[in-house]
Amino acid sequence: MKNSIYLLSTLLTLFLITACNSSKRELSGSSDQGIPVIFDTDANNELDDQHALAYLLLNDQTFNVLGVTVNATYSGGEIDEHVKEAQRVVDLVDWKEKVAVIKGANGDFQEIRDQLDQEVFDGSEAVDFIIQEAMKKRKEPLVLLPVGKLTNVALALEKEPSIANKVRIVWLGGNYPDPGEYNLENDTASLNYILKTEAPFEMVTVRYGQTSGTGYVMIKRRNIYARMPGSGPVVDELVSGRHGGTFNCFGDYSVDLFRNIDDLENGCFRSLFDMAAVAIVKDPSWAESFEIPSPLYINDEWVEQSGNRRMITVWENFNREAIISDFYGTLEGDMTSATE
Repeated sequence: MKNSIYLLSTLLTLFLITACNSSKRELSGSSDQGIPVIFDTDANNELDDQHALAYLLLNDQTFNVLGVTVNATYSGGEIDEHVKEAQRVVDLVDWKEKVAVIKGANGDFQEIRDQLDQEVFDGSEAVDFIIQEAMKKRKEPLVLLPVGKLTNVALALEKEPSIANKVRIVWLGGNYPDPGEYNLENDTASLNYILKTEAPFEMVTVRYGQTSGTGYVMIKRRNIYARMPGSGPVVDELVSGRHGGTFNCFGDYSVDLFRNIDDLENGCFRSLFDMAAVAIVKDPSWAESFEIPSPLYINDEWVEQSGNRRMITVWENFNREAIISDFYGTLEGDMTSATE
């Protein structure tokens, strides 16, 4: 009898300890359910953001996506259009009730930074969300995954500098060591600001027309036409597309996006730059990386700072076959699917 009472007492104690620890984890915001990520996107710019976001959300065994923050770049219209496009993708992969799309900056870093003492400013919803999530206790840093301009991230660091040692910034942008690139040119000041902070920073290079950057992670339009129809979860509520029509899965919307794109590399390919940034966070073996003293970008060129103790990571030489294969496999629900 005494042994039974002792056993029951021990089990009750273990239960209370477990419940208490579980409650603490929930309150602290930490999670063991994948890599904590905030995806920051100019979703309405072209078509790579949409595929990167769908790929990210459907890799929910790898990622714990906390939110989707949005910014505006000059080819995609005003901020509301970017919000609508990001929401379309979220809805089409059946994540409408799982993750929020949060409006960020319409303007650039220099325009907004002096307004940070105000309760509401351009991009305040996204900036405050980034800070809120970064301040939560976690076993690993919060990954900020910007695939457009860096405005929202830079503003968050400016408003709350203490988050610098709580985040890992993985940015799709830059042609380093060559000049130029769309995301960079949309807000150079935000890049330089971040490069002067202590926040861990990784540059996932673009390098148009070269085999060493994410520009090389190209996909054939005809393969999209062949493989994507019907891919991904099927949703009950039809979603209106950017170019018209209605869709009930992301695969069909992907086909429509490719059908409406004008510029193709080599007449039949389209680069999915942003998706490669998601892929190397999932599996770093799908690219090569090296560290350099943090440079700055001044007067349209990189200025090296060889004595700088602040180091950043540069990613290059992406495994196109592995990344494209995993993309198809994720949408088709078969992680071993072979590329075409």
